[in-house]
Amino acid sequence: MTAPDDFEAWFRLLETPGLGRAGARRLLAACGSPEGVFGTAAAALRQIVGPEAAAALARQPPFFDDRLDAAKRWLAGARAAVRRVLTLDLPAYPRQLLETADPPLLLYVEGEAACLGEPSIAIVGSRHATAQGLDNARAFAAELSRQGLVVVSGLALGIDAAAHEGALEGRAGTVAVLGTGLDPVYPARHQALARRIAGHGALVSEFAPGTPPLREHFPLRNRIIAGLARGTLVVEAAPQSGSLITARQAAEAGREVFAIPGSIHSPQSRGCHALIKQGAKLVESAADILDELPGPARPRSRTPAAATPTPPEQSDPLLAALGHDPTTLDALQARTGWSTAELGARLLELELEGRVARLPGGLYQRRGTA
Repeated sequence: MTAPDDFEAWFRLLETPGLGRAGARRLLAACGSPEGVFGTAAAALRQIVGPEAAAALARQPPFFDDRLDAAKRWLAGARAAVRRVLTLDLPAYPRQLLETADPPLLLYVEGEAACLGEPSIAIVGSRHATAQGLDNARAFAAELSRQGLVVVSGLALGIDAAAHEGALEGRAGTVAVLGTGLDPVYPARHQALARRIAGHGALVSEFAPGTPPLREHFPLRNRIIAGLARGTLVVEAAPQSGSLITARQAAEAGREVFAIPGSIHSPQSRGCHALIKQGAKLVESAADILDELPGPARPRSRTPAAATPTPPEQSDPLLAALGHDPTTLDALQARTGWSTAELGARLLELELEGRVARLPGGLYQRRGTA
């Protein structure tokens, strides 16, 4: 944990307008510490970061006292025992982040900070995921967590939330990297999920408590997700999505990139297919990921399989007619010869059993458990 006086100096350095992360890193390299920066003569600072940034360093940032007080209140709050600040000069700072091109200079952490240094896998994907995508994210995360990999994601709606939920079923826990301050939690509907994550992993942000959700912060958040993990799995993603940014950042950091293929007709599969064309590994099971990652988190010895169960489609003709792509009611009538009433009744039964999902546009799709 950074000492209070040190924290104030770090906070002021990072709050200085116009300096930026690159400028702050140059100053730290030249001056050794934030205290060293503020003890350096203005003429020397101008040589390092230019006249405008040097002038900004000489002035207290706008609203500095209020923002510093908010950060200190967060650190000293009811959950102070599990809240801390990690600066990149501390031994507890995650080593794998130091290996990236743009490591955050300071991290706010709530929960188990030690899990940031554990072997991990990032799981990301669409906020507007299909039912099958959510099932896949939960199932992969649960198995990877059971095998000892911490699951890292962004606490967003859709795939991120499903990945965190799945990871909480395993033993390794999960890390949520936020694009806002840790107080309040964003999105608000994930308050309960965030509390569970803090109890079985960690919440992480480089943004001070009270920082609102700003569009430009989320690509910055994505680089931390990619940087913490040994590899990144993209479950579903549309072209030009934030998940593809995370995958690109992972590749640039020399980490593995994995993608789950989907229907050629689904917009949410196009990003994954593009990644596979660019060299990402196509995966069909958690074992495909574990086989690629070095170190202790490798698949355990598998017990011999029991007798192969009857595939669901052999016992249910409607599941066979559905196949694995989203399907219209008209197509199902043509394949089965059933009436609209018969189809509607059976589809409702399968939906209530969790074996079929109703999609927008009047489409139906088998879920991964069916």
